[in-house]
Amino acid sequence: MSKKKISLPVAAQELVDKFTKRNAHLGIVGLGYVGLPLMVVLAEAGYTVTGVDADADKVDHILRGESYIEDVPSEKVAALVGAGRISASTTYEALADIDGVSICVPTPLRKTGDPDLSYIVSATQSLLPYLHEGMVVVLESTTYPGTTREMVLPELEKEGLVVGEHIFLAFSPERVDPGRKDWTTLNTPKVIGGITPVCTQVAAAMYAQAMENVVPASSTEVAEMAKLLENTFRAVNIALVNELALMCDRLGIDVWEVIKAAATKPFGFMKFTPGPGLGGHCIPIDPLYLSWKLKSVKYTARIIELASEINTNMPRYVVQRIQNALNDQAKAIRGSKLLVLGVAYKADVSDMRESPALDVIGLLRDQGAQVDYYDPFVPSIQHEGWDLDSLSDPIAAVRQADCVVIITDHSDVDYAAVLQNAKLIFDSRNALGRLGLEGPQVVKL
Repeated sequence: MSKKKISLPVAAQELVDKFTKRNAHLGIVGLGYVGLPLMVVLAEAGYTVTGVDADADKVDHILRGESYIEDVPSEKVAALVGAGRISASTTYEALADIDGVSICVPTPLRKTGDPDLSYIVSATQSLLPYLHEGMVVVLESTTYPGTTREMVLPELEKEGLVVGEHIFLAFSPERVDPGRKDWTTLNTPKVIGGITPVCTQVAAAMYAQAMENVVPASSTEVAEMAKLLENTFRAVNIALVNELALMCDRLGIDVWEVIKAAATKPFGFMKFTPGPGLGGHCIPIDPLYLSWKLKSVKYTARIIELASEINTNMPRYVVQRIQNALNDQAKAIRGSKLLVLGVAYKADVSDMRESPALDVIGLLRDQGAQVDYYDPFVPSIQHEGWDLDSLSDPIAAVRQADCVVIITDHSDVDYAAVLQNAKLIFDSRNALGRLGLEGPQVVKL
């Protein structure tokens, strides 16, 4: 899209002027892993920001100046609350006088595999009583191309306000990677595509005062598709190395050594590593939004569906490998004591969304194993009818376990002590190998 400035309607120009002076009042709908960091970044830029979330516990935490997300220090929240820069509520009435709002609500998949956009619909409809001329609405929730134009736009124009003239609508995909320190909400490039060029310019002005790099796109569909491409790229490449791990197992080759050797190529190769399955809110789910949408135009996204099949089956493969390793020691999986190390979806975070550890533990329990876990970031798990608490003494548990299963490679685990005290280890992340720790009792993915 050209960066050439366009002539703005009066309502748009007045709104851009407010953003440029940073005296606008902004709203955030959904205060989770995306909404809370965004609220803090916008408030630190000088905006007054009000958040809305149906979870009263989250709202109470913010009002007390407390963060519930590792990436956002409580000190920042407390300072911004004290300065009157941020506030939170469970009701949309708090957004009555806002100039711009970012919708950051969940977009899960239903059990049938189709997108659940009910949170987007609910948020949009709840905003309608407070919609007014000179206001911009930005959807950040990941969804399929066409959602903003087909679902949100008609709702906003119900009362006669015209998008692009009186009010403004855009899509800007969230790019949050929990636990990351180098790329954050502040410095990760922010893609923005509007329903009209004016919408793009207004939304870009809102974010540009707070973020280091705003990247305009020519439409909401381009911005929506860009997000799906980003995570489909990762899902497909992870599926490739997961299948490579299966192939190397059949051929008696160390997949980790293969990847290490291939990664020495300075061009034309990007390193991905296998694991026990996909986790997090985005990578396991986002490609399926695209696959679902394409069915409506009679196109089968074969690569996406194959990648999903491979990644979804990895927990079952891991359990089979654990069973084989126990068999080699003349032990049945039924009745064996297993210790899972790490249950978060990735290292050094508490995020359990779509964690493959849940599937692995469930499958092990179904096989009759006695399963305990240790995770310094996740004190307890409640999932599909079973509850577990993290053990307080992991090394003592290692000594008692028939097999230690490394699912999430948290950096503060004493892996040398694990190796020294374990009878058998199944390492799905090569956590030991990366540290140069080896032993006859170690079985790698």
